[in-house]
Amino acid sequence: MILIVGGAGYIGSHINKELNKQGYKTLVVDNLSTGKKELVKWGEFVEADLADKNKLLEIFDKYKIEVVMHFAASKAVGESVTDPAKYYRNNVVNALNLLEAMKEKGVKNLIFSSSAAVYGVPQYMPIDENHPLNPINPYGQTKYIIEKMLADFETAYGLKYVALRYFNACGADLDGETGEWQGSSQNLIPQVLDAVIGARSEIGIFGTNYPTPDGTCVRDYIHVSDLASAHVLALKNLLDTNKSEIYNLGNGRGFSVREVITAVKKITGREFGVVETSRRAGDSAVLVASSDKIKAELGWKPKYIMIEEIVVSAWRWHQKKYKI
Repeated sequence: MILIVGGAGYIGSHINKELNKQGYKTLVVDNLSTGKKELVKWGEFVEADLADKNKLLEIFDKYKIEVVMHFAASKAVGESVTDPAKYYRNNVVNALNLLEAMKEKGVKNLIFSSSAAVYGVPQYMPIDENHPLNPINPYGQTKYIIEKMLADFETAYGLKYVALRYFNACGADLDGETGEWQGSSQNLIPQVLDAVIGARSEIGIFGTNYPTPDGTCVRDYIHVSDLASAHVLALKNLLDTNKSEIYNLGNGRGFSVREVITAVKKITGREFGVVETSRRAGDSAVLVASSDKIKAELGWKPKYIMIEEIVVSAWRWHQKKYKI
């Protein structure tokens, strides 16, 4: 059985669907602080918090867990700067609780949801796994610390793991069964779609004079269903090889803020307010991944690489979520 911690959330629910589609048995553990019970449509579910180590031990006693997939974390970069204590407690301390419970119960396989935030300001493009790690905010620091914890647990206790460093997860399940539910999303595409439906008054472009083709920031947007397929490949490889790995997960190409806004207007056929303002501190002009390693080693290939098809799936889910 695969334990999916944070499986009632955006990414975890897509992985849960894909695992069940491919014949795996899953158990979702989530405290529902941001996840939604309605998104747990596959496998079994236990409401629990990683802060409750005794509950974790009970879960490992009750279920025969072979692999843990860990998605439960706070993830808003801005909030991590203003409230770092929350992030070190929820991300790092709770991850340690999970790792200690796994060690005590002899579970030695983990798939970890990491982030491109571990890289910090890019020194070259595209960013590959050998890029220096220098996170510039507490959120990125927590992911970096957990990756170091995993390496130390491997050396000391024999843990085997795959850390997957996401770039900008986006889009929604093509069947419309799950998607990003959390209100006040920090992600650009849901924010633009909120402007489409009037849930926000306008969308802001933070900086229009970057050294990019249209002057706005360029980011790597990877469809969440492509993330899901990568996780299954990583799982199979971990079980087959018993070897720890780290992989980037990105589209491999970038889209600017203006390109995203243009795509949303095209797909929805609606206009909305766009306000140009000054740059935000810490924003890089371009962030694009190299995912060559996982493509070469595991044969992964993203299917949804055009911004329009990503927006189509996100818009379909947005309409369903808001009953439009």
